[in-house]
Amino acid sequence: MSKLSEPSIYVIFGGTGDLSRRKLLPALARLAKSGHLNPRSHIMAVAIEPLDDDGFRKLAREALAAAGVPPEDVVLLGGDALHYHGIGKGGPADFQALAKRLKDLEHTHDLPGNRAFYLALPPQVFVSTIDGLGEAGLNKSEGWTRVIVEKPFGHDLASAVELNRQIHRWYDEKQIYRIDHYLGKETVQNLMVLRFANTIFESVWNRDRVEAVQITVAEDLGVGTRAGYYDRSGALRDMIQNHLTQLFTLVAMEIPSAYEAEAIRYEKIKVLRSTRPVDPEAVVRGRYTAGTIDGKPVPGYLDEPGIAATSKTETFVGVPLYVDNWRWSGVPFYLRTGKRMGKRLSQIAVRLRPTPAALFDSLGQQNETADALLIRLQPDAGFSLHFDVKVPGSPFQTSRVPLGFRYSERFPAIPEAYETLLLDVLEGDQTLFVHADEVEQSWRLYAPLLETSTPLHGYPAGTWGPPEADHLAIPDTDLWQESWSNGK
Repeated sequence: MSKLSEPSIYVIFGGTGDLSRRKLLPALARLAKSGHLNPRSHIMAVAIEPLDDDGFRKLAREALAAAGVPPEDVVLLGGDALHYHGIGKGGPADFQALAKRLKDLEHTHDLPGNRAFYLALPPQVFVSTIDGLGEAGLNKSEGWTRVIVEKPFGHDLASAVELNRQIHRWYDEKQIYRIDHYLGKETVQNLMVLRFANTIFESVWNRDRVEAVQITVAEDLGVGTRAGYYDRSGALRDMIQNHLTQLFTLVAMEIPSAYEAEAIRYEKIKVLRSTRPVDPEAVVRGRYTAGTIDGKPVPGYLDEPGIAATSKTETFVGVPLYVDNWRWSGVPFYLRTGKRMGKRLSQIAVRLRPTPAALFDSLGQQNETADALLIRLQPDAGFSLHFDVKVPGSPFQTSRVPLGFRYSERFPAIPEAYETLLLDVLEGDQTLFVHADEVEQSWRLYAPLLETSTPLHGYPAGTWGPPEADHLAIPDTDLWQESWSNGK
């Protein structure tokens, strides 16, 4: 991580909610402990609960304890660093009161006017909150002002365009930080290092050497407490349009001119603009039925609490993408995601083309396979390169072996994604955040799927999705199910 950030006030709308308690407050506490959060910085939670500063500090201590932050490490809670402000009904007078409270805090603590507003809120109140901030003059200050917006960035192309228009009414693009926590993962950032700092990989990262790429984000959990949101969204909106598409652009993009936000975003947007329109008939949608995970029976999606019996929402999506440019022409990118899958797994599999001649067929070795690079994002992050070697002895046999690297073996302390991203906001680094054009191009790519009704295939919980999607996996191998422990 980088140098000490400037003193600022981090304002968290929805500061008493689940995201704040589980992710944001622990991340800020760890930044304070590591010395990256300026000790003069303050944190203010904004919500509708009738709390005062002391009540919120108690809630924060409990949240940090639940997140595993040791009491002696909670330097963030020292003195008067934590504050609470009730927003009432969120009317103009309420936002004016917030503006006055912030100005008073900055005067009392001699702060330079740097403010970050984190909208840890339901998407339906994004615009009203942005308008409230803007109308109260909280889109600018004596220092810098930045606003952090959580996904989803709209629910289709029209709503994404309108959301961007509304935000740009008050904030320019350099002030806006659209956060996708996947981009804060160290292993995701390592994709660029793996490609662009190592000749061995970049030299084969093209249609001449790569046969197919598969990006998998599998979850073993169901909808949990998010039934209401998830049933309105589904796997396409919840995962494909953002997380998996962001991974896709990082894998497929050209070499940026510099490691900086503008250059990297430019190359990611180029990928999206070069991607062929998605054919709805080539996409497979699925929904989990009752099954078994880790030896325990789990209900089907329609039997989950809060899910209507008439729901048509998918919990699995398999999408083939094609980038029509010089580097990737003809190479399929298979994006697959689902809930209640065989296990939790986020992985990128790059299958190289097989050798042009099956040299060892004459010796009875007809099971030669193409080499493959697996990039594991979670769990147990790292990567492994799979290739064939000769088994010692007779008769002549070959065997597939991995050459691997685990992050945990080399770097035992890896920052949480939100820790990285919250610090980037304070430092004004937008490299790992999503640009307005990326959001709109991504929705434009998937618009045909949202406008077309396609079949919904069942798959038992604990499996790897519907059989109808098997052709969207890398052929002749189950690499996407590969685990470090099975040694494949």
